[in-house]
Amino acid sequence: MGTEKKTDKASSRHTSWRSIIGGDILAAEFFHRQAKLLVLIMVLVIFYINNRYECQQLMIRIEELKKELTDIKYDALTRSSELMEHSRQSRIEEYIATQHSDLQSATTPPYLIRND
Repeated sequence: MGTEKKTDKASSRHTSWRSIIGGDILAAEFFHRQAKLLVLIMVLVIFYINNRYECQQLMIRIEELKKELTDIKYDALTRSSELMEHSRQSRIEEYIATQHSDLQSATTPPYLIRND
């Protein structure tokens, strides 16, 4: 009976490729004792992979938004410079002259009225 225990222990400790590929290794006592830990590790691995994937997706979205923001800033700058160019006094005077309007530029400078 003593020799049977030794052979059972020796055979249970010795794992072969056949037992790994066949799935017999999952029936070993080690896996039964550590089942909860192995499930926890698998859940954490899945959580880690999911978290990394979401982070990568957010980084891609942030880069897209940065490019869009840059484009919008350049567009706003272009429109602002166009507005400044159209609202110059010389351009307004040219426009009024081409419309044959009775409006004229002021010949006297503006002055400040004080209420003392």
